[in-house]
Amino acid sequence: MEEFARAVADFVRHHQVWAAPIVLVLAFGESLAFISLLIPAWGALVGIGALIGVSGISFWPVWIAGGIGAALGDWVSYWFGYRYKEKVAQMWPLSCYPDILERGEAFVRKWGVPSIFIGRFFGPLRASVPLAAGIFEMSYWQFQIANFVSALVWSAVLLLFGDVMAHVAEWLWRSV
Repeated sequence: MEEFARAVADFVRHHQVWAAPIVLVLAFGESLAFISLLIPAWGALVGIGALIGVSGISFWPVWIAGGIGAALGDWVSYWFGYRYKEKVAQMWPLSCYPDILERGEAFVRKWGVPSIFIGRFFGPLRASVPLAAGIFEMSYWQFQIANFVSALVWSAVLLLFGDVMAHVAEWLWRSV
């Protein structure tokens, strides 16, 4: 995974015009229930965040792209849960990780709409909470409001974390 993150960040460093579309796709994949289990993209998102301050990539379009990608991934996951209900648990790759959906269901039952916001920041929950919300037929508009707000916050946190880490590393490099 580290090689994947490094390769994506290197590509973006050399082709900065692709930063926002790549972040959109990575955030979509990271938030889409089935894909996020196979290819966690958060490392690449943090790496691209590190490039923002040191390479002149504009934060705003990359942040918006990340938020939209993450929200769309959860939207598709919600729809999938709403449409297929409990059949989702028998589908690959979720069938290989039965406890993930169970934990997501328990989390949604306990926390309701705030589970969408909270779950966005915890890897395995990020993959299962939107599915569970769809299975339980959480109110569409409540889901979407929590989905888009949390996606924008999540995108900002990952990108800014990378940016701050780059500045810390640069400061340490000059100080040593």
